[in-house]
Amino acid sequence: MVNNLIKELVEAGVHYGHQTKKWHPKMKPYLMKDKAGIYIINLEETVRLLDSATDFFSDQVGKGKKILFVGCKHQAQEAVKEAAEATGQFYVNHRWLGGTMTNLATIRKSVERLSYLENIEKQPEYKSMSKKELASLNRERTKLFRNLNGIRKMEKAPDALVIVDSAKESIAVAEAKRLKIPVIALVDTNADPTNIEYPIPANDDGMRSIRIILQNIVDSVTPAKKD
Repeated sequence: MVNNLIKELVEAGVHYGHQTKKWHPKMKPYLMKDKAGIYIINLEETVRLLDSATDFFSDQVGKGKKILFVGCKHQAQEAVKEAAEATGQFYVNHRWLGGTMTNLATIRKSVERLSYLENIEKQPEYKSMSKKELASLNRERTKLFRNLNGIRKMEKAPDALVIVDSAKESIAVAEAKRLKIPVIALVDTNADPTNIEYPIPANDDGMRSIRIILQNIVDSVTPAKKD
């Protein structure tokens, strides 16, 4: 079973890290020797930590807890949305707005604004608006929808986060730390794994690598969803 998973991880390129000059020293326990100037991630460590992360995730979902998936880099956007929707959770996959968790009241006001804009045609002031005003409001609606659609029903801070690229999403990590919210994260060779409660050493730049890790997390709750 483990050998089959490692084979799948190799095929997806999960073991490819960054150039050796960009590494974070605290990732050393999870790395093998470098190859042609690239650090190779020890996939046995990836499997071990992935197992811990999926156990935690499935336990949280089984208890009815709410999880927020975060991944705004291009390679992660679609996979993050799909993983969140498959498990009935929240997601941010375009831009992390500062205060998404620590200043949720402001985020909720933006969600209300989005709802207003989506129903602008039903508003009494609609008929008196010019084409220029409506075009501007439409642009605002599009922007708000992109940033907020995955969290529009999130009325309180989530119970845990799943993050793709802990280094890039450092603001989300910092907010989680401030609120003492546990984090599962793909951690590449350039990141500090000690900031993450459930780090998963993995290539967080490759689309196939991101997908296979998230799919394993999603699959961990499939039995729980059927019960």
